[in-house]
Amino acid sequence: MGKHIIEEAKRCIQCKKPRCKAGCPVNTPVNEVIKMLLDGDIAKAGETLFENNPLSVVCSLVCPHDTQCEGSCVLASIGNSIHISSIENYISSYYLNIKRNKPEKNPDKKVAIIGSGPAGITIAFVLAKKGYDITIFEANDKIGGVLRYGIPEFRLPKKNLERIKEKLIELGVKIRPNTLIGSTISIDDLFRDGFKAVFIGTGVWRPFPLRIKGETLGHVHYSIDYLKNPEVYNLGDKVCIIGAGNVAMDVARTAIRNGTREAYIMYRRGFDEIPASKHEVEYAKIDGVKFELNKSPLEILDEGVKYICTEKIIDENGEKTLVEIKGSEDIFKVDSVIISISQGPRSVIVSNTKGIEINNKGLLTIDEIGQTTREGVFASGDVVTGAKTVVEAVRLSKKVADSIDKYVTEKYEI
Repeated sequence: MGKHIIEEAKRCIQCKKPRCKAGCPVNTPVNEVIKMLLDGDIAKAGETLFENNPLSVVCSLVCPHDTQCEGSCVLASIGNSIHISSIENYISSYYLNIKRNKPEKNPDKKVAIIGSGPAGITIAFVLAKKGYDITIFEANDKIGGVLRYGIPEFRLPKKNLERIKEKLIELGVKIRPNTLIGSTISIDDLFRDGFKAVFIGTGVWRPFPLRIKGETLGHVHYSIDYLKNPEVYNLGDKVCIIGAGNVAMDVARTAIRNGTREAYIMYRRGFDEIPASKHEVEYAKIDGVKFELNKSPLEILDEGVKYICTEKIIDENGEKTLVEIKGSEDIFKVDSVIISISQGPRSVIVSNTKGIEINNKGLLTIDEIGQTTREGVFASGDVVTGAKTVVEAVRLSKKVADSIDKYVTEKYEI
């Protein structure tokens, strides 16, 4: 065990009303887990974390801890908060090595899970532990969804996903890779074959375009596509990323790690309005990412991005408004452009299935228990909320898993 893990754990003052727990979207009992660790029961600590959050080993690496558990730590107000993420990661990694007995499976309680991202994995773990016969249908060759194809290796080592896969198989979960539901296999087919409920957790993989001239040129790419397999892209020496969210920061840092000499973030507002977390922005700066702020793209050219400068003004009502500065157009010369302004869900399932409604953003419509407008079909994660954090997908999916359990148990009297 790293020395700093013990030292950090000993710094915990065991608050009676732990702010760290309240600051976590899934209410991770940080103080209890730390006490178990220091008392010599790391297995119990790991089990507690896993029962509360099946993706604890992932969230300990990718959560915005500075605004959640660590940012809420009482010690943060008088100095440095406890490095909770490191403690959680150590315990969670240890626990994944402990083999557990496979729960007795009920063949009458079959549930299909479409998509193996954070939402699908959470549903699978929760229901498999309750004896459900779970099959995960994954369109790609490996599980993980956004965890594998949307988060860079330097932030989330993919060995963690392989260990999660082993844990799923250990619980009796069946995984069908390279299987796209909605075309060859329909949701109707799943119900025909005895699945009592279907869960959709397909995420958001359709990039939003800028809708400006030049977007179809050969040196223009989308962030969600680039992060899937950055090694196959030839970006040249200088790349411009349009957008300034956390994904844009990941793209810029990944580009630098894959041979690009200069990576620039172009954003139409200033530093104080960048949507990415301060933590991610600081890491991007450390990695050498540069920022072209208060510049709004007008057109993408062969030689770069044509933009116009912007500024904030205070209107007659005292409200701040972003305006373009006339005559400030110029060209920012780069070899490649990557657009990173968000993404939405694909429509493969909805377009091939009757009875499933979506909202005006293309996201699945669900009720208060996570059921879509078609009976027996549930959903959660980004395909419902839009792109959110991993822990937020876990939080919602735990509730939906309980709803699926109640639905199957009551409807089929199993």
